[in-house]
Amino acid sequence: MFSSGQWTFVIFFVITFIIVITISYRKDKLLHKKHYKGAYWILLGFITFVMLLIFLKDLLKQ
Repeated sequence: MFSSGQWTFVIFFVITFIIVITISYRKDKLLHKKHYKGAYWILLGFITFVMLLIFLKDLLKQ
């Protein structure tokens, strides 16, 4: 299905991508803490809202 050259490229790409993403995340970590305070509350609210919708859907289905 894939040639050995394609597998080599995939492995090289995945390793490089993970390294670049890790370096970028570490670099921006302080900025994220500064600018995105309270983001966990929004995530918690969104998850709660989705769970409420699923609950209401199941409740009204019966």
